[in-house]
Amino acid sequence: MDAILADMFPASRIGYPVIFARFVGAILLGGIIGFEREAKNRPAGLKTHIMVALAAAVFSIISIEAIHTAALASDNFKPDPLRVIEAVTAGVAFLAAGTIVLSRGEIHGITTGASLWLAGAIGLCLGFGHWVIGFAAVVAGISILFLVGKMEDRLDMTGSMPVDDDTPPKGDPPKGE
Repeated sequence: MDAILADMFPASRIGYPVIFARFVGAILLGGIIGFEREAKNRPAGLKTHIMVALAAAVFSIISIEAIHTAALASDNFKPDPLRVIEAVTAGVAFLAAGTIVLSRGEIHGITTGASLWLAGAIGLCLGFGHWVIGFAAVVAGISILFLVGKMEDRLDMTGSMPVDDDTPPKGDPPKGE
């Protein structure tokens, strides 16, 4: 039984209370960005942004822990935590691309995709223990979403991008056929 408990709760480089605090921070900070998107009724809202930030925090924390795992301690093996950042970025980019749609000749969802990318970066910040950078990113992101959104409203901008109607999408026959 002791072996099972030791396996379930291995020695942690970071410490479990700090890990849980980082999780809570990622949830809260990702939630702030997600709340703004949810309030604007965007396809990726509160839950999605929280999950992205939390997942990024988990990946960064586990990478720190893996680097300090005795089984990986070797002169022949040099772990690279930057690969975690690359993997999280690629994964979030895949999710973000899914929020971008073409509808009635306009592209929608680019800002939501970018906010998911930011939520991933915030999660990485918290996971690696860089709280100040994470908080600053949230303040900057919310400021941009709010202030630029107000400016777009004032200038009567739709937030979508028209697509050139003269060029048919790939795979479609040319107009008139």
